Amino acid sequence: MAQTGSGTMSVTLPGDQEILITRTLNAPRHLVYRAWTTPELVKKWWPGRRGEMTVVEMDFRVGGAWRYVMLAHGHFELALHGTYREIVPNERIVHTEVMETPDAAPDSEEGAVVNTVTFKDADGGATLVSIRTDAGSREVRDMIAGSGMEGGVREQFEIIEELAVALA
Repeated sequence: MAQTGSGTMSVTLPGDQEILITRTLNAPRHLVYRAWTTPELVKKWWPGRRGEMTVVEMDFRVGGAWRYVMLAHGHFELALHGTYREIVPNERIVHTEVMETPDAAPDSEEGAVVNTVTFKDADGGATLVSIRTDAGSREVRDMIAGSGMEGGVREQFEIIEELAVALA
């Protein structure tokens, strides 16, 4: 599942309900973190090259909520939301993530996965970003892993790197 190019992204399944994505970005950690946590910048990278963001709401604090809505390829809407559980500036963000469905309450945390995003210094002023997803079950993990998310995440990382470099 790994790819080589301007940056190598690795996607592994380290446990029965986990997905681990890692990528080294050629930008300083504080700028990668800034791109990751600034709503105006999230709007640029979160859809990758697969659509356009229509909503980016972020109450970026522990206990705060977030919600993203994207129009994918101009055909269908994808909406996700969650709650920030832990924030260590420039180092770590832990948050829930729920895909919104028509039959679920808009702010429900039912079926939430938990993402832990870490930012670490790497050689040459680069940043190693790791996203560990606890999907809660093997079935949900496999559904996420098989959803085509890998290509979208690769595009997201490419854009985050571009944005972070431009912030320097």
